[in-house]
Amino acid sequence: MKMGFTEPLMEFSTLVEILGWRALHQPEQRTHIYMFDGEKEGECLTHATLDCQARSIGALLQSYQAAGERALLLYPAGLDFIAGFFGCLYAGVIAVPLPAPNLAQPERTLPRLRAIISDAQPTVVLTTSAILSGAGRLFAQAPELHKLRWVATDKVPAGLALEWRGPAVTRDTVALLQYTSGSTAEPKGVEISHGNLLHNSDYIGRIFAFNPNGVTVSWLPAFHDMGLTNGIIQPVYKGRPCYLMPAVSFLMQPIRWLQAISRYRATISGGPNFAYELCNRRITPEQRETLDLSSWDVAYSGAEPVRADTVKRFVATFASCGFRPRAFHPCYGLAETTLMVTGGPLRDEMFRTIQVDALEQNRIVDASAQHQNGRTLVSSGRAMDDTRVAIVQPESMTVCAADQVGEIWVSGPSVTRGYWNRPEETERACRAFLKDTGEGPFLRTGDLGFMRDGELFVTGRLKDLIIISGRKIYPHDIELTVEQSLPAIRPACCAAFAVDGPDGEQLVIVAEVEPGYQPGTGNPPDAQSSARSHGRKMLDVEATVRIIRRAVAEQHDARVRTVVLVRAGRIPMTTSGKVQRHACKASFLDGTLQKFGET
Repeated sequence: MKMGFTEPLMEFSTLVEILGWRALHQPEQRTHIYMFDGEKEGECLTHATLDCQARSIGALLQSYQAAGERALLLYPAGLDFIAGFFGCLYAGVIAVPLPAPNLAQPERTLPRLRAIISDAQPTVVLTTSAILSGAGRLFAQAPELHKLRWVATDKVPAGLALEWRGPAVTRDTVALLQYTSGSTAEPKGVEISHGNLLHNSDYIGRIFAFNPNGVTVSWLPAFHDMGLTNGIIQPVYKGRPCYLMPAVSFLMQPIRWLQAISRYRATISGGPNFAYELCNRRITPEQRETLDLSSWDVAYSGAEPVRADTVKRFVATFASCGFRPRAFHPCYGLAETTLMVTGGPLRDEMFRTIQVDALEQNRIVDASAQHQNGRTLVSSGRAMDDTRVAIVQPESMTVCAADQVGEIWVSGPSVTRGYWNRPEETERACRAFLKDTGEGPFLRTGDLGFMRDGELFVTGRLKDLIIISGRKIYPHDIELTVEQSLPAIRPACCAAFAVDGPDGEQLVIVAEVEPGYQPGTGNPPDAQSSARSHGRKMLDVEATVRIIRRAVAEQHDARVRTVVLVRAGRIPMTTSGKVQRHACKASFLDGTLQKFGET
């Protein structure tokens, strides 16, 4: 970055203005570098090349008179998405980022894609020539896709940039529709404005106290809000380089993520809790010896509950690599707040152990870390001055007492205007007012939590609560117990939910089995060994179910009606890796759940 002048970020109203300014003043500075296999540095974008590509795509969209229309962004991992996204912004077109369709198995991705097309009513699809060449396989099953105008942006002539004209966009103009992950309901398009994006980008920088000369590494998908904001928008907003890798490269070999941080001296990177858990489980001592994580200032963790055990083990495991405890930054946010609400560096007081029995009654009672019936929570940090977080009793819509759990409500400049073409849901969720003070409007997040000393502690989702015999049980507590009961159960791949029974709600658990296991009989699996036959790992299904039932009964005093074991990848997940409990429950009830074994 050049010295001697100040970046006028606060004077800008849109990302179009920011990228244009950087292309003029910092043209050769690299903004995004792509690693094709997660290891080797490949193509890169500078501010000048990205601005030129965005102008070319923007000019083409302007020729279609598409301002205000919606454009689906269907891209594989890579730099093409970035050009397509900024091309939309440069044309005043509303971007709709989505995962690229699976051309080999279209039935897996088409249902959600078709639902979003019906909701967003797009007129254009931006993609690559490779995907466009195979799109014919989709048209037979989804004729509505064939009716849209498809554009392979990697074939748009660079000369079109000269025809671009600045769009009539302001801070209030909708920049994109971020479709919610659908962990508890059907996906909805959140309307995110340029002003929301600029405020949240600045807000993230203030909470994380970024190094202005820092480097980012991201494996998060660009169509997800965390990947889009931290991996695509922040590098342009802050003017610092970001190294990108495909998510599948990380998932196949988690060491690649930490190797990239070590190699490029990255200062900021992160992901959901399961990413750190994968590193804990799959990176070997020999691999750790090759890592230097001392440059890592901000290791953010969000998008799903941050587990105390995962945090503590990651800090301890990678201390020898130079990882510092205060680098860990638990945070909380959601698409309806653009991204971030709270966050901050890890401190001892961010761990709080509470009594589970009291939590089931929506009360907070502290317990010692060794308490037999205690649950240790990790704070999600603090909100900044211009953002308000309230803990509210969801039925009475009044502020909770300090020792009560309630729904998390949020207000501030990052809170979006609502849902695309859903006025009733927007009014209910995004225009809430406190009945005791009249304060508002607030966003009702649907998440449960409490505040202590200004720190937000998230306890679960309102819609996911399991109520059995009057007791409120948090499903992720059950799921963690199941995952820790046996090495054969995949981490972060378990769903607990309630179904109606003759005596009220009854508990059902669906758990994925680690790859490599086959159904069989033998000794009951335990933490040290599993039955083996002819070199293959055999899993005694009945013994596994008994161990799971016993673990849940002992730790939660809850009787499990049914345990279903399924093969890896069978539990429905959101784009951010969260378990879709409602979809899993629907598959269980209609008998379509593909079973590894069931008792």
